[in-house]
Amino acid sequence: MDLSKRVLYRDPMVLVLDKPAGIPVHAGPGGARSLEDDFDALRFGQPRPPALAHRLDRDTSGCLVLGRHRKALRKLGRLFASGRVEKIYWAVTHGRPSLDQGRIEAPLRKKSERGSGWRMEIHESGAAAVTDYRVLGWSDGQAWLELRPRTGRTHQVRVHCAQLGCPVVGDPVYGRDPGNPAPPLHLHARAVVIPLYPNRDSLKVSAPPPPHMIGALQALGWREE
Repeated sequence: MDLSKRVLYRDPMVLVLDKPAGIPVHAGPGGARSLEDDFDALRFGQPRPPALAHRLDRDTSGCLVLGRHRKALRKLGRLFASGRVEKIYWAVTHGRPSLDQGRIEAPLRKKSERGSGWRMEIHESGAAAVTDYRVLGWSDGQAWLELRPRTGRTHQVRVHCAQLGCPVVGDPVYGRDPGNPAPPLHLHARAVVIPLYPNRDSLKVSAPPPPHMIGALQALGWREE
């Protein structure tokens, strides 16, 4: 894969990629091909390839932030860990929330499952997880949501949408019909806002919706800018 064609933003410290859906960002236990395998093509003059500053799920598309060297990765790591990076997701969901906007506060923990590995579950003993949401469109039993996670738990947005009673279209784990074949996951990391440089405005980068979400978003009122 030629990742150089998917660069949304580049400067001496950071790269922001438009991650395609359906490929993991790093190799799992089985050693399957991952996005990291092609990072060497993103050196752009640096002695080493860039590295991940955070993660996106395999089936989530959109803005993925990479640090171009160790100093950049340390700074990005601090910004993500302290919650100073604003992450904005778009999702198409089955059903809509009862309120047009609100906040989900539901702690999450990992739960092992025999035969299927693991999943995240809401549990009082879990780590704090907070997501703000807003309804951007609604039609024919589906909603277009903007979601802003205030914490960075695994599968947080997907579990919180399900908790709202509005699972993400195509979610094979937390969706309407877990375990059965489903359309691609309709979850997209639409934008990131990073306060990277002192005395300068925050870096704002957005990614266009992936092809598999465009039809659903258009039906819900989205128009390409």
